[in-house]
Amino acid sequence: MTQETIQVALRGTTGKSSSKGLRKAGMIPAVIYGLNEAPVAIAISPKTVARILASESGMNSLIHLQREGTDIKRHVIIKDIQRDPVTRRLVHVDLMRVDPDHKVRVKVPIILKGTPIGVKEGGLLDFTHREIEVECLPSFIPAHLDVNVDHLKVGDSLRLDQLNLDSHLTVHGDAHNVICCVVGKKAEEELATEAAPAPEAAPAAKGKK
Repeated sequence: MTQETIQVALRGTTGKSSSKGLRKAGMIPAVIYGLNEAPVAIAISPKTVARILASESGMNSLIHLQREGTDIKRHVIIKDIQRDPVTRRLVHVDLMRVDPDHKVRVKVPIILKGTPIGVKEGGLLDFTHREIEVECLPSFIPAHLDVNVDHLKVGDSLRLDQLNLDSHLTVHGDAHNVICCVVGKKAEEELATEAAPAPEAAPAAKGKK
């Protein structure tokens, strides 16, 4: 998986005015927490974070943080990000410390590969769960999980316990959760009809006095 090394600076102050000053300087506030250690406020480059998020590993990238002016390095992963609701620019990042020798739980996106037999015959593929939670060592966190669906016919489904995963991955969640299924067009139309909101009743006409 991707392992990025970036330098960060400690934040001496916190609050809205401090964050505003950071953004004017081309940085954004961030917090490092986890491993039963006290949280640490830092400043980080939003361009660096955006580049990591755009990489193949994305949120699950293993990052080496090095504090400016020191040899201190920590392994972290991006746990959460906040964006401006209007501009969609990054405004804050949460980073979680991880121990390379201890397993962590992360959510990994699923990518469906191939075209199901049922779809070729006129059915529709319903992609229900687009990510799953797995547990593994930080260095084994996958960027995504590829799942082949070529064999699925109309009426077939693929459950969580049917995924063929590497031995170093432990899946968490209901084993019977359906990842995807192939339905006929008629069944899809019925589902769409059931999901559509019922039309509002017309107001009753007022009678003459």
